[in-house]
Amino acid sequence: MVADGLLTRQRYREVPPRVDYELTERARDLLPVIGALARWGSQWAWSPPRPDEAIDIGAVFRSSPGLAVPASVSGVVEITAERRDGQLKRYVLTAAGGTLTYEERSAPDADARIAGAERAWVEALGPDQDRGELELSGDARLANALLDVLSPVAVAEAQVA
Repeated sequence: MVADGLLTRQRYREVPPRVDYELTERARDLLPVIGALARWGSQWAWSPPRPDEAIDIGAVFRSSPGLAVPASVSGVVEITAERRDGQLKRYVLTAAGGTLTYEERSAPDADARIAGAERAWVEALGPDQDRGELELSGDARLANALLDVLSPVAVAEAQVA
């Protein structure tokens, strides 16, 4: 996908070697298609990760643009996911005008914050929607509304904005 111009590859650690992949503008144009595939996967192919399976919870957030959100939901939520290696990844989801946008960055002025380890995110965004291990602060209504939008049931039934 790097060779096809859909991803850029960035090494962020030498030992052990770790890389991050970022979507290019060309790939971002595919997000409505990715959203449709995510809805299909949530409905028909979801299974808990195996113990040895790598988890990229950021993929859920990267596929969120294009999902419709209730027009009454608006604001900025900073999401923090603690990876298995202890690295913190921060994402910003912004709900406005019935749509959701995504950025990989921190948001000191966010209306709400949601944080947790990758395993907590898997539980929260899985079919059981167990949010007990996530830490929510700020506007709880906004945080819960965005978690609802990202849940498998909502994603399976979502309209693409």
